[in-house]
Amino acid sequence: MSPFVLPFTENTFCSGDHVSWHSPLDNSESRIQHMLLTEDPQMQPVQTPFGTVSFLQIVGVCTEELQAAQQWNGQGILELMRGVRVAGGPWLITDMRRGETIFDIDPHLQQERVDQGIETEGSNLSGVSAKCVWDDLSRPPEDEEDSRSICIGSQPRRLSDKDTEQIRETLRKGLEFNSKAALPPINSQRQSHERPPSRKDSLESESSAAIVPHELVRTRQLESVHLKFNQESGTLLPLCLRGRLLHGRHFTYKSINGDTAITFVSTGVEGAFATEEHPYAAHGPWLQILLTEEFVEQMLGDLQELNTREETKLPKEYSWPEKKLKISVLPDSVFDNPLQ
Repeated sequence: MSPFVLPFTENTFCSGDHVSWHSPLDNSESRIQHMLLTEDPQMQPVQTPFGTVSFLQIVGVCTEELQAAQQWNGQGILELMRGVRVAGGPWLITDMRRGETIFDIDPHLQQERVDQGIETEGSNLSGVSAKCVWDDLSRPPEDEEDSRSICIGSQPRRLSDKDTEQIRETLRKGLEFNSKAALPPINSQRQSHERPPSRKDSLESESSAAIVPHELVRTRQLESVHLKFNQESGTLLPLCLRGRLLHGRHFTYKSINGDTAITFVSTGVEGAFATEEHPYAAHGPWLQILLTEEFVEQMLGDLQELNTREETKLPKEYSWPEKKLKISVLPDSVFDNPLQ
């Protein structure tokens, strides 16, 4: 099945995915500023000499609908929209003049469908491309032998092909309902040439080739870490904790600025190189953080203000000294102009 490719980002998408656009899709004053993707209800898949080609439909949504899709799942929100005629109806037709969300039109949808779905099913969003970095506070960043180099303003090492493939497989598995929450093993024998060379997944880029051979990059246990996110990425932390980790799953932030990654895992996730004994572990520029259920509950309380949809005054800093973990939510400018 061929993926949908955004030509200006080379990202690929499948049914149920979303695109955070943050601007009216028709350059008007419309509230329709984001997109959900679904199988086209009219265009059926076709067989070609190169395989099956399927067609995706872009459905315009409001910010509140996008957030609900992130917190729960895209297909669930699309099904709710099909039942609301002015929000798309059976054919999911986007009306850029729509001024009300499906939750404005039917307030019961939020509590009875979305909130209940999050509570019972969790979120099927297993990762996002984001503005994020991580810093190892365990040793001086000037250490040239350090296998990471993740500080803003420095030239980061790239994720290896095997790491990129593992993260990609992780996200693919996370999007499947009722699948076992597992990270593929680091020493997977799966080679990238098994995949069609013309296909690009959302975690693959032209610059993702390894600078350091995968086998020579050792996994390190870290004593203390500092995570840095922009505001949009920071607001997804409650989703990561509530919708993923409390359901025994994992969640990955894949940096758009330097091929680094941060994966949060719960104690029920198999195949992670972070453990309860060593909850912070790095394989080159890929950081994994294992959080116990008790710590997740504590973090949810401390990060409660990130649940609000209002703009938060930045920077914001959250610290858990006993866990040797610090999280900062910073303005976009810090990530857009790293050398300033």
